[in-house]
Amino acid sequence: MDRHPSDLSSFRPPGGKRSTKRDRILHIFLKQDGHVSADELCDLVHREDAGIGRATVYRTLQWLVGAGIARKVDFGEGRFRFEPSYRHPRHFHLICTTCHRSSEFLSSDVEALIEEIAAARSFATKQTLVQIYGVCEECRTGRKAGTIDGATTGQVFARDALRIAIATERSGLDFYTRAASLTRDPRGRSVFQNLAAEERDHLATLEKRYRELGASDPHLESRPTFLFFKGAANGLFAEGAKRLRKGVNDQRALLIGIKCERGSHKFFKRYGERFEDSEGKQIFLEFADEERAHLDLLIREYRALRERQGRHLRSARSAKSAR
Repeated sequence: MDRHPSDLSSFRPPGGKRSTKRDRILHIFLKQDGHVSADELCDLVHREDAGIGRATVYRTLQWLVGAGIARKVDFGEGRFRFEPSYRHPRHFHLICTTCHRSSEFLSSDVEALIEEIAAARSFATKQTLVQIYGVCEECRTGRKAGTIDGATTGQVFARDALRIAIATERSGLDFYTRAASLTRDPRGRSVFQNLAAEERDHLATLEKRYRELGASDPHLESRPTFLFFKGAANGLFAEGAKRLRKGVNDQRALLIGIKCERGSHKFFKRYGERFEDSEGKQIFLEFADEERAHLDLLIREYRALRERQGRHLRSARSAKSAR
C-alpha cells in the first residue's frame, strides 16, 4: 500500500510557507512502515541530510501530530513512538509489556461505546486512543504468533474488509434467492431474481479480488483478524433470510429486503467514511454505493406493488358495486 503522497503541499498548514527541511522530514516519515521514535527518525533524516538538526525534527513531529498526519503512541518503553496516519487505517493497539511489540486492531463495538459515552457527555471527540497492555502469546508460551503492525495493517485491513463484504454478499444471495421463490407477484419475483443474479456476479468479483490479494502475500491468510464487526460476521442479510423461512407475503418480503439493504448501506457507509484513505476504505464505500442502489430499487418496487394492489382492490370493489 502506497502511503507516500506525490504532492506534499496538501500537508502544509493553511497559509504556511513552504519548508524544504520539513518536506524532507515528512517525506522520510511517511515512508516508514511501523512506529518510530523521535530519535530513530532523527537518525533516518541525518542519513539523507546531515544539515537537518534534531530540534527541527522534533518540531516537525509535533506539527505532524497536531495536523493529524501522525499518531503519537506509548508502548511502555519510556519514550513515545509515532506512526503515519496517511493511508493507514485508524486502529487500536494490543501492547506486550514483555517484548513491547504492538499488534493493531479495530472494533466497531469499542468505537460505538466510545461514541455513546461522548454523546452522553456532549463531548466533541477529536482523537481516540485505545491501548491494551498485557503479555502476547509468544512471550507467554514461546509459540510464534503473528502480529498486525505497520506495513501489514493495510493488507490485513483490505483482507478483512473483503471478508465482510463477501459474507454480506453470500447472505444477500441467499436472501434474494429465497425471496424470489416465495414471491407470487411476477414483477416482484423478477426484481428478486435480478438482484440475486447481481449478488452472484458481484460475489464472484469479490472472491477473485480476495484471491488476488492473498496471492500478493503468502502469509496473509494466517495473519490475525484486524476488523472486529460482530454484526457482520455472518452477513448482514442472514437475519432477513431467517425471517423469510417463516413464511411471508410479497409486501413483507420487500419490506424485509428494504430493512436489510438500508442496514447494510448504513453499515458500510458509516465505517467506510471513518477510515483513512486505503483499499479497505474503498471496498466499504464501493459496497455502500451498491447497497444504496439496491435499496432505492426495492423502495420503488414496494411502492409500485402497493399501487398495483390498490388498483386491483378498487377494481374489485367497482365490479362488486356494478353487480
